[in-house]
Amino acid sequence: MRILISNDDGIDSCGLEALVRALAPKHTVVVSAPARQQSGMAHALNVGRPLELLRGERLREAYGIEAWAVDGTPTDSVKLYLEAIAEEKPDVVVSGINHGANLATDILYSGTVGAAMEGILHDISSFALSLDVDSTISYEEAAEIFAVHFERLLADEKQPLFWNINFPKAFKDGEPQFVFGRQGKRDYHNAFIRQPREDGRVFYTVAGEIFDTDKSKPTDIYAVEAGYISVTPLMVDLTDYLELEKKLDR
Repeated sequence: MRILISNDDGIDSCGLEALVRALAPKHTVVVSAPARQQSGMAHALNVGRPLELLRGERLREAYGIEAWAVDGTPTDSVKLYLEAIAEEKPDVVVSGINHGANLATDILYSGTVGAAMEGILHDISSFALSLDVDSTISYEEAAEIFAVHFERLLADEKQPLFWNINFPKAFKDGEPQFVFGRQGKRDYHNAFIRQPREDGRVFYTVAGEIFDTDKSKPTDIYAVEAGYISVTPLMVDLTDYLELEKKLDR
């Protein structure tokens, strides 16, 4: 299988390299990732700004794979590879492994999810992978688990799929278990911290404590907090079909 790996933490991140190590022995792996940290970029795309493309020499020399570093967003990295570089379309796009969970409404801001979304927009099955902060699970362990199981998620499917997968801080009963669930709802208390300077200028830093308003049993938040690997199927169609039906029925 031909797999394109990207992320939002940058091409030199530990999570991305763990995926390369886990997947390259069995599959044809290509990397196209941001040259530097691009967290929180969602599905942002540079328009009108030239994107510098550099070879990922360290990954190429270490693993014998094709690797590219893109001076742009996660979406830029995937889109540029698929539309300008690739001689052969990948079978799968894998984004991650992100440092920190991407759960609930956080997925709307996630560059990890944004890179995977670009894959599904090109009709390629895509995965966004994240590992909870301070997890007892290593990137290597998470990558190996994914490498063993991801093909099962694709089996017998007739159309490309878009999956958001989150690993917990520790496995329930010490064993990895997958749980399918819907997206929860998350917000942050005191999300912006005001920082006035002596010269009169005022700055704000995004921070705050997590405040979950929906983490009931079917949600991704519930699954991760309970020690499961959360799997949520996503879609890019934002149409409110219930409201649309109301309007069409009038």
